[in-house]
Amino acid sequence: MCTPIQAETLPVALSGRDVAGQAQTGTGKTAAFLVAVYNHLMKNPPDANRKPNQPRALILAPTRELAIQIRDDAEVIGKHTGLKLALAYGGTGYDEQRDAITAGVDVLVGTPGRLIDYFKQHVFNLKMVQAVVLDEADRMFDLGFIKDIRFLLRRCPPPEQRLGLLFSATLSHRVQELAYEHMNQPVHVDVVPEIITAERVRQVLYHTANDEKIPLLVGLLSHTDPHRSIVFVNTKRAAERVWAYLEGNGFKCAVLSGDVPQTKRQRLLKEFQAGELPVLIATDVAARGLHIPDVSHVFNYDLPQDAEDYVHRIGRTARVGKDGDAISFACENYVYSLPEIEAYIGHKIPVEAVPEGYIVKLKPPVKIKRPPPRPGGGRGKPGGRGRPGGGSGRRRSHS
Repeated sequence: MCTPIQAETLPVALSGRDVAGQAQTGTGKTAAFLVAVYNHLMKNPPDANRKPNQPRALILAPTRELAIQIRDDAEVIGKHTGLKLALAYGGTGYDEQRDAITAGVDVLVGTPGRLIDYFKQHVFNLKMVQAVVLDEADRMFDLGFIKDIRFLLRRCPPPEQRLGLLFSATLSHRVQELAYEHMNQPVHVDVVPEIITAERVRQVLYHTANDEKIPLLVGLLSHTDPHRSIVFVNTKRAAERVWAYLEGNGFKCAVLSGDVPQTKRQRLLKEFQAGELPVLIATDVAARGLHIPDVSHVFNYDLPQDAEDYVHRIGRTARVGKDGDAISFACENYVYSLPEIEAYIGHKIPVEAVPEGYIVKLKPPVKIKRPPPRPGGGRGKPGGRGRPGGGSGRRRSHS
């Protein structure tokens, strides 16, 4: 059975018309645009003069994790088409990705930065593109990628000569402007429910003092089954502190933040998806674009400072019709975000008193091992054992 976005999008896209769709993550839009792209490529043979390194479809994603997820889904959906996939994203695998594209690609999935890098080196060109997909367009704006997106789209054939599919959590004015400039009279599809947050997410809010947050988190994890829980924090420093206390109190966990090396990020996500890592502590780098099945609990250890991020965070659970729990702490530092969040989602988050015995006495945290300082005040090579998530300590680009 089709999800609402699939039911609304597929008839239009399969007929060859462009689509600008508004839908939250976890609604099945990836399958919708992949089916449409594969159908378009199978029905419309490539130009006889096309070269192996000229992709027939370009799929753009804002983050490495989303690009990998799209590639994985495309491998399943396009298994019997005979079409070749290639993936391009920053942080790792530079030569391997380049070689894969050079060897021949029909469907190229990637993030803007790495794609432009290869494009400018003439690893591929976009002259034979028959379909373009822009996923999470609003996130592209948020991450500052929109100039890169326009650069790539302007080097594709004109909109009337290709299928164009755009998806975004919000069809804001800037997203609609992008659609009208680079698409061929797209049909707008809007399946956002009246209730912005997922209906099957059980939301609860605890008002708590700053020094009660970690004892309460440990107590809640002890009284639930944290087989696949995400704890969202606002800063890397908070993530490290939570990690140290959870590890010290018997919970196997890891940190997923923007400076964790790509190979480490992929391994952590695989372990989390497999159930080998029950708790993931994440900054908002993980709030969008990750499809992780069966997340049981989302904890807003820190209330987000942007109301939209609340929706994206709790949307990690209760995906595709399943149930889930979203537990938020309104502490002294971040309680001021609450009115804006509740105005955005259109309702009050149910407040509950902290159950008796849930604020537990903590065991000491494990020690966070930091790299030794370099002579002259710098730091040595990061990523040693004992680091939460093995982070590199250096900000890395998403692309």
